[in-house]
Amino acid sequence: MPKATRQPVSALFAVAKPSGPTSMAIVNDIKKLVTRSRLFVKEQDIEKAKKKGKPRGKYARDTVKIGQGGTLDPLADGVLVVGVGKGTKKLQEFLDCVKEYRTTALLGCETDSFDSEGAVVRVAPWKHVTREKVEEAMPQFRGEIQQKPPIFSALKMDGRRLYDYAREGIPLPRPIEARPVTVHSLDILEWKGSDHSYKYPEKKFTAEQKDALQKALHGIEDQVIVADEPEAAAEDDTPATAFVLQMRVSGGTYVRSIVHDLGHAVGSAAHVVTLTRSRQGRFALEPTAEDNSLGCVPWEVFEKAVEDPGEPDADGWYEWERAIMEKMEVVGEHE
Repeated sequence: MPKATRQPVSALFAVAKPSGPTSMAIVNDIKKLVTRSRLFVKEQDIEKAKKKGKPRGKYARDTVKIGQGGTLDPLADGVLVVGVGKGTKKLQEFLDCVKEYRTTALLGCETDSFDSEGAVVRVAPWKHVTREKVEEAMPQFRGEIQQKPPIFSALKMDGRRLYDYAREGIPLPRPIEARPVTVHSLDILEWKGSDHSYKYPEKKFTAEQKDALQKALHGIEDQVIVADEPEAAAEDDTPATAFVLQMRVSGGTYVRSIVHDLGHAVGSAAHVVTLTRSRQGRFALEPTAEDNSLGCVPWEVFEKAVEDPGEPDADGWYEWERAIMEKMEVVGEHE
């Protein structure tokens, strides 16, 4: 391993993000370490930062640039690619690259966000859905498909975010445009059935919220069916069927939309209860020698270092810096 006197580098590395925090919160915590690290910042710049106190604002940004190559929702965990210095210029390729996901779908319930973080929009029958029925419906979601983003998303239409139309009851000026995406593979990894502990969200749409959504979708092909289906077994205590999907998709693909649309395709409803990005480009949770993929630094390594970085080793490196060096891709020397 190199000594701490080496020239600072620009690099790409991946963090194994946990479910819970936002991607921005993760990057901001890593920035606190990176802006004081001899691995990424010149010695004289670190000394300037120390004299000025804790780096923040414009000074911290000028010391070293840092960014991430594709946001993960708070619910999601897995590969989060981080670029430092010149590495930030390489992040666009990770937005456009092929990604792999594992996601758990729970039948019988549809939410506004298409996942368990949202509010229940409707419930629907699910007992008729078998593994065979899901597998029969899956081919229509493979290959080059047209996918509509969720109405509860931050995408803009005529300068207003889609979720604002839905929440405020403002009719959409036109249908949400479908986008071409590629689903390279889509398979059932595990059929859990009712052997799980997942539950529907406690948050539910109020009558006013349902009315606002109906007004937003007035005259538009429904993306969200608002009314509960009367035959849905609301008082049945049996856990609804859950199953795990594994997929390889192009950039811009909404995994939550695939689960939502698949629920409709089998005559039910569905939402995401777990979501893991297992691979993004050449970074993976489980790297293999065959494809020269790189692994991820556990988030706990950074979390521990933010609280207490400990003492540097004989070569002058902290534990978190060593962890990065073992898995980083050097882009060039820091300017």
